[in-house]
Amino acid sequence: MPSEPSEPLTERGARTRERLIAAARQVFEERGFPDTRVAHITRHAQVAYGSFYTWFPSKEAVFLEVADRLFEDMTQPDPALAADSSPAARIRRANRSYYQAYLRNAKMMAIIEQVATFNEEFKEMRRKHRAASIGRSARAIERWQRAGLVAADLDPETTARALAAMVDHSLYLWLVQGDDAPGTERLLDTLDAINIRALGLPATP
Repeated sequence: MPSEPSEPLTERGARTRERLIAAARQVFEERGFPDTRVAHITRHAQVAYGSFYTWFPSKEAVFLEVADRLFEDMTQPDPALAADSSPAARIRRANRSYYQAYLRNAKMMAIIEQVATFNEEFKEMRRKHRAASIGRSARAIERWQRAGLVAADLDPETTARALAAMVDHSLYLWLVQGDDAPGTERLLDTLDAINIRALGLPATP
């Protein structure tokens, strides 16, 4: 989990810490995780090398802070979505909101996949954020089952995980790996249709 500062956070200290976090993200995106050094981060932030350790014990700690903020951005529910929207409308809106978040974070997502192969603390953080997002989707599926809109024999959590994995990997291949895609709207429309049809929901807005 993200580290706590080693001393009380004054206003000046908070600004320094934020500069280090912003600089770390930029350097990680440019150099990747293994090739980034604390000196690269402090130079980019224009902060004295020793000051870094006032706020973070290691490069790994500042990476966890960057990743935690990214996951918060990626998995927050869309506040603009009306509570009385139809299931199909909610799926369409959620997919577009997630696409926009993925687009904002695409460079860092490439680094995240790299670190996920070897850092257990990071993998646990990613599981925590993913579980929160999956839980919201599973609860929506349960509501739709109670309303008779989704087949009762579908396990809500497993279904939510499978559909989220499809959307997530599709966007990863397109936005991170640079796979050819038919265009944003066509891709998103297709992901919407697969989600809606897999759940057996009415396709009307």
